[in-house]
Amino acid sequence: MKTIIHKANTRGYADHGWLKSYHTFSFAGYQDPERINFGMLRVLNDDIVQPEMGFGTHPHQNMEIISIPLKGALSHKDSMGNKRAIEVGEVQVMSAGTGLTHSEFNDSTTDAVNFLQLWIIPEEMSVKPNYEQRKFSDSGKKNQLQTVVAPKDKLEDEALPISQQAYIYRSQLEANHSLNVDLRSENNGLYIFVADGEISAGETTLNRRDAIGISEAEVVEISANKDSDLIIIEVPMN
Repeated sequence: MKTIIHKANTRGYADHGWLKSYHTFSFAGYQDPERINFGMLRVLNDDIVQPEMGFGTHPHQNMEIISIPLKGALSHKDSMGNKRAIEVGEVQVMSAGTGLTHSEFNDSTTDAVNFLQLWIIPEEMSVKPNYEQRKFSDSGKKNQLQTVVAPKDKLEDEALPISQQAYIYRSQLEANHSLNVDLRSENNGLYIFVADGEISAGETTLNRRDAIGISEAEVVEISANKDSDLIIIEVPMN
């Protein structure tokens, strides 16, 4: 088993006034050659957008983009004609493929929005762009894995499709509960991001906003020391 630990206070940080952004991997002005990616996971940004502010229309191409709100609601508009708000409990995926543009905005006049945005490198370039979002039940992630994103050719339950052999799970582990994650391929690694709480994974204790990448393992045990909210990403390592 190989591990890499990313503590919360080692992330890149940018404060643009309207946006505070923490970067787990190299992004924009934060560049660290030791933190380019974890396998096919290229970006994990922890963004806080102030009221009545947001990202203007901008392009993406050949990237799988997943957004997960943790607090508040984020309005989305794109060149495919989608115009919707993404709320806590929902997950949004975009396969940028041949190219699209979109904008993201916090419509609230009083409350900031906090959301995670993940970028996963696709297995196939120049696919037809796709957008989907879905609300997932709280009960489906209580002390278990809830699959929210899966490969488009291996969809299960209500998972949203992406163009990569990668999976994203949500889990809300209560204190003193544990679960095992069986990796689906020996080529895959597991990246565990602690949105809130405290867990033990491998022999490592992780707190709020800490993360660990684990590769060359068949099974990973995760134990909650406190009530914990987890984002678990399984990706091919090459």
